[in-house]
Amino acid sequence: MLPDRFLRQILDNLTTAVLLLDGELRLSFMNPAAEMLLAVSGQRVYQQPVADLFTDTAAALESLHNAVEQGHPFTKREAQLTLSNGQSLMVDYSVTPIIAANRNWLLIELYPRDRLLRITKEEAQLSKQEVTKVLVRGLAHEIKNPLGGIRGAAQLLSRELPDEALKDYTDVIIEEADRLRNLVDSMLGPYRPPALRAINVHEITERVCSLIEAETQGALRIRRDYDPSIPDVQADREQLIQALLNIVRNAMQALASAGPLEQGEITLRTRTLRQFTIGQTRYRLVCRVEVIDNGPGIPADIVESIFYPMVSGRADGTGLGLSITQNIISQHQGLIECDSEPGQTIFTLFLPLELDGSD
Repeated sequence: MLPDRFLRQILDNLTTAVLLLDGELRLSFMNPAAEMLLAVSGQRVYQQPVADLFTDTAAALESLHNAVEQGHPFTKREAQLTLSNGQSLMVDYSVTPIIAANRNWLLIELYPRDRLLRITKEEAQLSKQEVTKVLVRGLAHEIKNPLGGIRGAAQLLSRELPDEALKDYTDVIIEEADRLRNLVDSMLGPYRPPALRAINVHEITERVCSLIEAETQGALRIRRDYDPSIPDVQADREQLIQALLNIVRNAMQALASAGPLEQGEITLRTRTLRQFTIGQTRYRLVCRVEVIDNGPGIPADIVESIFYPMVSGRADGTGLGLSITQNIISQHQGLIECDSEPGQTIFTLFLPLELDGSD
């Protein structure tokens, strides 16, 4: 017989959301995966009716009562739940009646459909990112080799020219070759791997806020919505500042192009997520950093490709900032996502708080 403490530890480490209801459909237990999925604290909603956690159709609630009375398990597909915070969630769930300690119970297992779709989207994004990285590096190699030859030839030609005035032309060739080389280097992102050390994520966000506030001379409202309990993240401080600064600066420039900067607002929000999957790796704890602005949104025709090099929604944009940011976050084993509509754009960074992950 396994000890109760060990069984509880197994439940706490499941990625499946598990609820246990008593015969009156009141909550008796929920594991951390269920807390994260339903966005509630198990201690706060203990012994509360299931309707306080989420609402389904009246027929679904009746099915729960019937399961208690008749002892018949059932499964419901693509149920649209409304959570206590007003958010909507699509799930499949299974209900299993249990008789224990002379009482009737219901064991409910929730399987989020939204989450499965998001994982599929993440995997596709990571795959496209790897393909893009290979293409860019191959293109950079093919560009930099002839650029080096052009620059060297221009230098040799400059030495042989009889008239100093003609050297202005070779100087232009050298300067333009250097500019193109720097552009290619920017496309490749940071040369060195991140120098990881424990750092408070709010040190990063506050540094970025101070830089943007200095650039806008305080005209732009920046809201902080921090979770002070987030553990230190293993990260390269300078690279992470650069990654977040690229996003916040893009938001600031989008707001400035849409109207008076004083009407714009950027929110930086931090939270932790438990049992979160990035690519093929599941992490016990992940830091989520959101950058939210109330600007005009990203044009629909480029929103799916904004992380590619040279893609920009601004006429004067280089299209490198988000590509560099994605590269940095990827080197930190993290993930970046974007959701945009007119009036609200959200960039979300996911950074593992343990870099070895768990399976």
